Amino acid sequence: MSSAERTRVSTTAVSVVAACLLTLLVPGLRATVDVMKDVTLGFGEALQHCREESQLTEEKMEEFFHFWREDFRFDARELGCAIKCMSHHYNLLTDSHRMHHENTHEFVKSFPNGEVLAAEMVSIIHGCEQQHHSEPDHCWRILRVAECFKVTCLRRSLAPTMELLMAEFIMEAEGS
Repeated sequence: MSSAERTRVSTTAVSVVAACLLTLLVPGLRATVDVMKDVTLGFGEALQHCREESQLTEEKMEEFFHFWREDFRFDARELGCAIKCMSHHYNLLTDSHRMHHENTHEFVKSFPNGEVLAAEMVSIIHGCEQQHHSEPDHCWRILRVAECFKVTCLRRSLAPTMELLMAEFIMEAEGS
C-alpha cells in the first residue's frame, strides 16, 4: 500500500470514528436537553401554587416562563422566594433551605430518562450552593443559586431552548 493510499485509509478511518462518536454524542445531548425540558415544565407546575406566597405579580409570573433565555434577569427577590416555595412544594429543600440531595436526585429521576441527568443536576446545584452559601437571605441565596445553575447549564448545553419549551406549552394547551 502506498503512502497516499495509507493516508486516504487513515483519513477515512478518522472520519468514520468521528461520525460514530457524533452519532453517539448528539442523541445523548438531545436526551439531556429533553430531560431538562421535562424537569423545567414539571417543576414549573408548582408556580401557580406559589404565586401568592412569594408575592409574584402577574408580570413576574410571565417573566418566569423565560427563565432559560440568556437575557433573563435575576434581580427580583420574589423570584427567589417563588423558587424556594416551588422547591418546598416538591420537598427538594432541607429545613435549612439547602438542596435535599436525595430528594432532588429522585425528583429528576422521576421524569422519562431522568437518570441521565439526575446526578449532574444535583452536582451543579450543590456547586452553586457552595458559591452562595454565605447569603443570609434565603430568597436572595436561592435566586443566586438558580442564576448559577442556569449559566452552568447553558455553558454545558443542557438548557432547553425557548422554542422547545414553547412547542411543549402549545402541545399541552392543545391536549387540554
